[in-house]
Amino acid sequence: MDSGHTAWMLTASALVFLMTPGLALFYGGLVRVKNLVSTIMYSFVAIAVVSIVWVLWGYSLAFGEGNQWVGDLSHVALRGIPYAPSPGDTYPAQIDVVFQMMFAIITPALITGAFVERFKFTTYLIFLVLWITFVYAPITHWVWGGGWIQNLGALDFAGGTVIHINAGVAAVVAAFLVGKRRNPGVQSNNVPYVVIGASLLWFGWFGFNAGSALAADHVAVSAFLVTNTAAAMAAITWGIISQIRTGKMGAVGLATGAVAGLVAITPAAGAVGVLGAIAIGFGAGLICFFAVEFIHSTGLDDALDVFAVHGIGGIWGALATGIFTVSEYAGVSGLVEGDFNQLIIQAQSVLGTLLYSGIVTFIILFVLDKIPGLGLRVSEAEEDQGLDVSIHGEIAMVDDGAD
Repeated sequence: MDSGHTAWMLTASALVFLMTPGLALFYGGLVRVKNLVSTIMYSFVAIAVVSIVWVLWGYSLAFGEGNQWVGDLSHVALRGIPYAPSPGDTYPAQIDVVFQMMFAIITPALITGAFVERFKFTTYLIFLVLWITFVYAPITHWVWGGGWIQNLGALDFAGGTVIHINAGVAAVVAAFLVGKRRNPGVQSNNVPYVVIGASLLWFGWFGFNAGSALAADHVAVSAFLVTNTAAAMAAITWGIISQIRTGKMGAVGLATGAVAGLVAITPAAGAVGVLGAIAIGFGAGLICFFAVEFIHSTGLDDALDVFAVHGIGGIWGALATGIFTVSEYAGVSGLVEGDFNQLIIQAQSVLGTLLYSGIVTFIILFVLDKIPGLGLRVSEAEEDQGLDVSIHGEIAMVDDGAD
């Protein structure tokens, strides 16, 4: 066992864990203050629920041998996962369980930005279990567990398809089925929360991407560097577009642009250099900015722009991986080196993820909505009062009347 690799992978896992509280602040700052607690709770409870599902059967379905489509149940309750490293391993196998658990936790939490301020909390708890089991685990198996996308040769270094496209299309389905808020205008209650949350996401993303090298080596260093580069470029791009169009460069826009860049570089982090990262970041800032505007024009109430940032950003990142991949980093060439084939492979992985996640998420939510006593949406009275009080019996902030 290599203690350096072990220490790095534990650190990377902790960094990825921090992304979920970061997401909670990012989302929480964007909603109305009467829904701040409920929005944070969606992310916080995902840590608890998904952790249990993952160790009992989620990891097995994702990484058990299985077939092209889903793993088996050979590792239920982590059966067969050794306590000590096997000969030749650089770190204990349980680290893989922990690291991948952190990815599984944040993915459904991302979806919640689409339905904040009106989704039933009890239904959400059931949705978490079903979605991880029937959507997240199979797609993870496709990409990283020996499934058809991996065998196709698609590149997804740290989860562009598994996490961001997957969550993005699920968010569209959820927003469509739950319907618009009664008063859909977003009124950010705390912009500093948004910026702090985005900063924690940016920080945690170094574990997300650099940790996906699965070693403390040159690949991790390069992934760290291009992750920061793409995020910075996307933030600058978003801010400049906003300045040109509105005469103002807002903190929320800059933070959102950075997240879009982080999303887009995720699948390419082990396959591109800094010039590729700059191109990917620029594309993310540009494309996601206008995707937000377009989706708003359709009337779909994806409250916190999950599809525009994570779905569209993830699609761009997956396709851009096929464009900007260089053989020095990935062992295969992209379009910039004259090979069109990798882009075709990337497009196939995108299409498969969109179709499967969209269809199965629709089925899960449609069935939950029809079960007596469940349903997707809170009552009008609960929505008007705010979910913090009506669902959780708490308020986020108390005005003591002081100047």
